[in-house]
Amino acid sequence: MNLVNQIYLRKSCRKYDDDAIDMEPIHEFISNVKPLNEEIDYRYEILKKDDVRIKTPWSAPYYLALYSEKKENYLENIGFVFQQVSLFLQSIDIGSCWVGMASVKKKDPNFIITIAFGKSSNKTREITSFKRKKLSEISDNSDERLKPAQLAPSAINSQPWYFKHTDEGFDVYQIKQNILKRQILKKWNPIDVGIALAHMYVANEKTFDFKIKNDFEEIKGHTYAGSMKI
Repeated sequence: MNLVNQIYLRKSCRKYDDDAIDMEPIHEFISNVKPLNEEIDYRYEILKKDDVRIKTPWSAPYYLALYSEKKENYLENIGFVFQQVSLFLQSIDIGSCWVGMASVKKKDPNFIITIAFGKSSNKTREITSFKRKKLSEISDNSDERLKPAQLAPSAINSQPWYFKHTDEGFDVYQIKQNILKRQILKKWNPIDVGIALAHMYVANEKTFDFKIKNDFEEIKGHTYAGSMKI
């Protein structure tokens, strides 16, 4: 399935209809999705809004509740896996939005985050309406190949990803936030980096590779997240 076009159309959806959804295609897609790290166990539940504590002024009829064991890069892995799911949902006419300000009513120590979803007529946009950093601001060298990452969604549009060119591809970093934003975004920004990597994978499915290496360059104000080949 080619989800590349969805990257250039997607919109974080906050207006939904209450129409019922056939969940079987969603379950099937998730069962075959590519993880960033195959050694991390994760799981999900599809919940109705009555099973979720919602702190946003809007709600959706359904929520994906995401859970993970806590290993290296587990937050990036959650973002990587379920942004692919978000793009798939859009491809079958379902809107979605990552929601940090929601939690499941049934407590679980492995709960990470939710994704709201449902039928919607307000789930796409023109590429000119994206408010994103310039390619030269997310990399050491402006590179059109990074356009899919540039268009990725992030918590409060913080866009915390940074790519440094290497002989083999790119070293990927997370930008450290200032003190005011750090407490709010410390959990969400690693997920955001995973979301950006998901876009790079979808756009380069046959050649994408990701690994953690020991010989990366330290960059002041940045945290190394891994290395990518496309």
